[in-house]
Parts: sequence; C-alpha cells; structure tokens
Amino acid sequence: MKKCAVFVGHNVPFEVREYPVTTPPAGYGMSELLASGICGTDLHIHTGRLGGTEETVIGHEFVGKLTDCDPEEAAKYGLKVGDNVIADIALPCGECPLCLAGDDANCVNMGVSNGGNVNEAPHFYGGYGEVNYTPLSNLIKIPEGLNPRMVCTFACPGPTAIHGFSLARQANIDIKKVKTAVVQGLGPVGMFAAIYLCAMGVEKVYAISVGVNPDRERIAAEFGVTKVFRLGVDATEESLTEELMNVTGGLGVDLVFEASGAPSAVPVGMNLLRNRGVYLVPGQYSNHGDIAISPQLITFKALQIIGSSQYSICDVKEYLNFLADHPELHERILTLSTGYAVEDINKAFEDAYAGRNIKTMLVAKA
Repeated sequence: MKKCAVFVGHNVPFEVREYPVTTPPAGYGMSELLASGICGTDLHIHTGRLGGTEETVIGHEFVGKLTDCDPEEAAKYGLKVGDNVIADIALPCGECPLCLAGDDANCVNMGVSNGGNVNEAPHFYGGYGEVNYTPLSNLIKIPEGLNPRMVCTFACPGPTAIHGFSLARQANIDIKKVKTAVVQGLGPVGMFAAIYLCAMGVEKVYAISVGVNPDRERIAAEFGVTKVFRLGVDATEESLTEELMNVTGGLGVDLVFEASGAPSAVPVGMNLLRNRGVYLVPGQYSNHGDIAISPQLITFKALQIIGSSQYSICDVKEYLNFLADHPELHERILTLSTGYAVEDINKAFEDAYAGRNIKTMLVAKA
C-alpha cells in the first residue's frame, strides 16, 4: 500500500488515502517518489480558477526512480529500471495542424496522463503520490550527476520559461543579444527566468516584486539580478519606469518576461519596453480579471508580444541540458526547495498559498 493526496473539491482539504501498488499497464512505467513540486497551476485548480471537479490525484512535477516497466518497451525510450526520471503529463494528439507543424506544446486536442480515476487501478496517475504511473513515452531520463531534488525545483517552471524563450528564438529573437531585461514576479517561473537570463549573459536583469520578501531578493541577487524593485513599498510604477528609462538612455528595456500572473503587470511591462521590444507572457495562466491596456503602444513601439502556456518534452530535455551545462548553479538551486511528506499535503498547500517557500514540494521519507 502507498499513499497519495487526493483532490476532492475546490478550497477543501486534500484527502490522504492508501491504495495497493499494481503492475504497470502496458506502455507505462511505475516510479517511486523522489520529489514532486507544487505548482501555481495546482493552486489555481484547488481554488477553482482552472476547473477540476472530480476526485483525482493532481500534480505534474513528479521526479522519481523508475522501478517497474517492460524492459523492451522502456529501452525504446532509452530507459531502464533504476533511472531517475521526470514525468511529463502532456499528451498531444499528434494529428492536429499544430502537432503536424512541430508545435505540439500548443496541441488543440491536448490530453493529460494524470487524469485517471483514482479509485481504479493503478490509482497513482498524478504527482501527489508515493508512486506514479506514466506512459514510458512521457518519462525523461535525468542525466547522471544531476541531483533529482535539485532538478525538481524547477521541473515545471524551467521548461515553462524555456519554452517561452524558444518561441522567441523562433521569432528570430536572439536572447544572447539582449542587454537589459525585466522579470515581473519572483515565484518559481520568474526566479528561473531570471536565473536563465543571467546565465545567458544578459548584462542587466531586473526583477519586479510586490511587497517585501528579503529571501527572494537575496536569492535573486546571488544569481546575478541587478536590482529587485519592490512595487508598493519603495517603488511605484512611475519611479521604476523612470529609473529603467534612465538606465537605457530613454529607450526602454529589450525584453520583459511576465511571470507574476497579475493582470495589472501587463500594461506596466508594455510601457517598459523599447521600440521592437519583446514581451514574453507565460504568467497569465488563469482568469484574474480584465485590465485596460494602451493598444497604441503595440502599434507605435512595434512590440513583439509572445504568449506561451504549455511546454514540450523537448523543453524538458533542454532544461536538463541547461542544468548539466551550468553546474555552478546546482548547490544554490538545491537550497531553494522545502519538502513535505505526502501526508502533510495540506500544510504544504497552506505554506505555498502564503508564499513561505521559494519552491514547495512533496518528497520521499528518509
């Protein structure tokens, strides 16, 4: 018997249940929990902003050790029992125009691997369990030498940000030529975006945070962020805009990455950009209401606004390659997570809602 945390409704506590461990269905692998992140998307599901009405095991940032599978089937995907893996829940159809064009992250018929009925074997489809069942085609091997818990810290935020940057590259935007960038929000996605931009050699990376969070400000600075503007404390929209305009000689910044999820951030980001500036917008992931913008800025600045939501397996692999290429980041990233046992799911969600952790995750018991 193994435990899992079951979503049973909006804004009510998760139920911790036990179910038997069974042989994986054909084409699936069973993995034992090493770490599983709690994502902002999961908070949106729990509050009802992103649907979710049936009993299920949510969670999509599962990192585990592959313990049971058909060896021949696993070998087709470069996997074997004992590998550390990331489970990717996205199941693109492979047949729609976007899939056929190589853009399966935006599949119009997207399915998920964690939507199985928790009351039917094998029970453990989502990330909030001591074991997990995922199609072998959706398991990505973690390279030797990468600490699984370190990998889990940005297992979803990393590929999410990287997919946005990938879409920018497809629009012929060279991130390595960006000299000034702003990240709106210092949650997990924003923090990784800031880390990535600094690692790519962007000369000046600024972040905008609401209120005071000394830990996040310190961590951002340690990764190379030039300055964190504390909006509503010692910075206003007017003062940060003026300062960034002065820094850029009155032109505006090259790139803004929206990761706050606050609708009010969008007009601010547009205003900060220079002519032909790039606005990457993966952060507006649920409905928090409407906001007025000045659409003439899009026209007269000729802004390049790129939305980005899901990510592909190729983005997960690029994330792992990024970590492998930057071992100097590992130790610091490893310190950013706070772990909870599966049975402590409601405490973990309480702390995630309160923003007490950089990254909240469920972890295997020692």
